[in-house]
Amino acid sequence: MAKHWLASLAERAAQNEAFWVGIMSGTSADAVDAVVVSIRGSARSTHVRSTHVREFAMASIPYPLRVRERLLKTFSRNTDAAELCALNFEVGESFAAAACEAIRQAGLAPHDIVAIGSHGQTVWHAPPSAGSEVPSTLQIGEPSVIAARTGAAVVSSFRAADMAAGGEGAPLVPYVDWLLYTSAEVGRVIQNIGGIANVTYLAPGATPNDVIAFDTGPGNCLIDATVSAVTGGSQTFDLDGAIAKSGRASDEIVASRLGDAYFALAPPKSTGRELFSADYANAIIEEGRRRSLSDADLVATVTELTARSIADAYRRFLAHRGSVDEVYVAGGGARNPELMHRLRLALIDSGIVADAQSPSDIGIRSESKEAVAFAVLARETLRGVPSNLSGVTGASFPVILGSVTPPQRRDGTGWRTS
Repeated sequence: MAKHWLASLAERAAQNEAFWVGIMSGTSADAVDAVVVSIRGSARSTHVRSTHVREFAMASIPYPLRVRERLLKTFSRNTDAAELCALNFEVGESFAAAACEAIRQAGLAPHDIVAIGSHGQTVWHAPPSAGSEVPSTLQIGEPSVIAARTGAAVVSSFRAADMAAGGEGAPLVPYVDWLLYTSAEVGRVIQNIGGIANVTYLAPGATPNDVIAFDTGPGNCLIDATVSAVTGGSQTFDLDGAIAKSGRASDEIVASRLGDAYFALAPPKSTGRELFSADYANAIIEEGRRRSLSDADLVATVTELTARSIADAYRRFLAHRGSVDEVYVAGGGARNPELMHRLRLALIDSGIVADAQSPSDIGIRSESKEAVAFAVLARETLRGVPSNLSGVTGASFPVILGSVTPPQRRDGTGWRTS
């Protein structure tokens, strides 16, 4: 009797050392990251690490400029159904290209890959904590395009199942943080600074129910928007934090913005460009102009706001939960030395004495961490393992995340095996 392709995938997912691809593009929408990994082990116990990831290759492919410009417009509601439909397929092509390049760099063929975990490109996120009339989320990057170009199965739409169960749909990476980074001896903070910044706190010996995680607020999004505005679009980010370093932050503007409702909102919570948008950055710029701030001062101000909002979240929501012995920072913001400098100072001011380090010190490289997470989540999906943390997202029950798109063969024979 023929074996269904999904049963075959489940069997391969149960194997140790099988190959997986994870694909991620964050709220900065600057590039698509794809990573090839092998994974062995299964869900860990409280004190014994039993899931291990080995990275073989990573490819980071920038979006075509015109695609990125159009994506940024969708973040500010300036799009229509026809444009969104086209972007869904164009982004799928970019995701497929990144996956194919990573597979090539790893010296593998598509049939060596069990499945691809694709986060997709978030274009709108309206969680319950935002008071949305209809909580919803949308990630584009058509998985059928990825499957057709690579010949591999694709797991996508990870956030929807958690949101359907009453959750925020984010953050989802904390499950992987728990699998890979929990220590029996020390309390760890795993901080990601992408377009939006999010944190995972792992108390010593944390169980899944002990994990605390949420979006702290802006990551690179306000810095990028401010740099783009003050340079007339000639620069889209602050390379090495050079502009912020040459400016002086407005303590008055930072203090005022830290009073915004999101920062005081207790977890579970998540956010995105819907709140920390170009309009939010422009409001800061307008206030700064009234205060006669220079361009460099404006960039320094939003950089300081980003650092302070992260440290303030630790003070408000983490410090009373247990020791913060180690802080590990991943994402594009970790490559901004001025932001990292300001974050270290803000942590000291908030009473957090741990230094900010790279997660590569305890396993996975900073630049590949998010993409690796979605390879791990794809594996859990095919193994039938719930991988949302309901205490983190607010979901009413644990759910198996993601939708599975079958692998495709150009000869049309399908993927049933004897």
